[in-house]
Amino acid sequence: MSEYIIEMLGITKYFPGIIANDNITLQLKKGEIHALLGENGAGKSTLMSILFGLYKPEKGEIRKNGERVSIKNPNEATDLGIGMVHQHFKLVDVFTVLDNIILGSESTSFGFLKKAKARKRVKELSEKYGLSVDLDAKIEDITVGMQQRVEILKMLYRENEIFIFDEPTAVLTPEEIKKLMNTMKNLRAEGKSILFITHKLDEIMEVSDRVTVLRKGKYIGTVNTRDTDKDELCSMMVGRSVELKVKKDKANPGEAVLQVVGMSVRSRLHKDKLAVKNVSFKVHRGEILSLAGIDGNGQTELVGGITGLDRISEGRVFVFEEDITDLSIRRRNTDFLSHIPEDRHKHGLVLDFPLMDNIVLQRYFEPEFQKRGFIDKEKVRAYAERLIEKYDVRCAEGTQTVTRSMSGGNQQKAVIAREFDRGRPLIIAVQPTRGLDVGAIEYIHSQLVKKRDEGHAVLLVSLELDEVLNLSDRIIVIHEGSIAGEFDPESTSPEELGLYMAGTKKGGNADA
Repeated sequence: MSEYIIEMLGITKYFPGIIANDNITLQLKKGEIHALLGENGAGKSTLMSILFGLYKPEKGEIRKNGERVSIKNPNEATDLGIGMVHQHFKLVDVFTVLDNIILGSESTSFGFLKKAKARKRVKELSEKYGLSVDLDAKIEDITVGMQQRVEILKMLYRENEIFIFDEPTAVLTPEEIKKLMNTMKNLRAEGKSILFITHKLDEIMEVSDRVTVLRKGKYIGTVNTRDTDKDELCSMMVGRSVELKVKKDKANPGEAVLQVVGMSVRSRLHKDKLAVKNVSFKVHRGEILSLAGIDGNGQTELVGGITGLDRISEGRVFVFEEDITDLSIRRRNTDFLSHIPEDRHKHGLVLDFPLMDNIVLQRYFEPEFQKRGFIDKEKVRAYAERLIEKYDVRCAEGTQTVTRSMSGGNQQKAVIAREFDRGRPLIIAVQPTRGLDVGAIEYIHSQLVKKRDEGHAVLLVSLELDEVLNLSDRIIVIHEGSIAGEFDPESTSPEELGLYMAGTKKGGNADA
């Protein structure tokens, strides 16, 4: 009997204008955690989508336990014991959390759903694996991090023996990531086999047994994790050495650009409760202020109050001396701020538009892109081509690429390119490097520092403590909708921040 539970041999997959997978071989051993590493657009998600039955390869074959199998759709993958947590969630927004978890695997009796039994089972799983969620909340009302937990619970509920995790930690907090790493180790101990796509090298080094690296759709190699290091993996992935530590000079803050005064915002999930409670702070020219906190502590609503996506219950928002509290979203975008949103699909892109249209979503009405009252497509195309090249947005059909067909990382780069290029005095960056590879993260971090040094005010909202500590000039921690403390990144530690994020300590300040 084969030592491999899954073998993908000579897999080739074409899309218009691009070879996504070029003769790739991947072999998963029984009871191992196998990491799949590569740049954005390297073909990782495509390869896993083939294994899960979402795509059919042009060439190659798949074997399970040494026997050739045909996987035409996800139902056949599920029948073979293969489950997948997708990078882009496969959830029904208007359904509840519980309904999404059991969808397609419902227990029935005489034609009726047995929800009580399913609820009990899901609760047991959420407690066992530390993935607490409100089972009665609608997907459209919960945060991206909560949605990720739902995806993981869906797979656990189906009791698969082969687990595909596609960027599962992209929106999780450090504590949640630790719990997920432990979950994966426990699953391995139970004899499960795991394919794990991630850009986070620390996670690979901690949890994986072997690593397969792809680059531009081609197989680069497979190494034992214990025999390699992060520098070698970076070099295999991007073909060059990568600077993992952010290089920046000491900030020279100027006048206050953003002033939030006594802001309170109602929760999106529980309308009768406040998610943001009497919050005040300033962001100055020439500084990066980071907002750190465990997901679901009011960050989403706070950013919504500043950008206009959420209505403020109390308080005011000023950019320079101008009160923008009651301005429209368009006016805020055209005159005052750039916004990299938490959910690029919901608030950042129109997925079925061509890439060039997404790049001018907030500018198509400007004279630069107009000709006798109509959009000048040639000027839009030329502008989009410049940004695509500058920010290395990889797209099969150039400016005409349907945005939905692009990898998540390249969708994110398109949003970042659009927002950075608009040159607004205030940049609000929420999870800006979510789903990006180390090379892209290095570039985005350098661009954020460049914007700071050019005199922009940057508000960074991130669940990545390493990112917060590396990039920030000041840090404020939010807990249960209130500011728990302010810190100097040079004199604090991840452990210290974690205590304030969890609410164990309060009242910290940069001079403490």
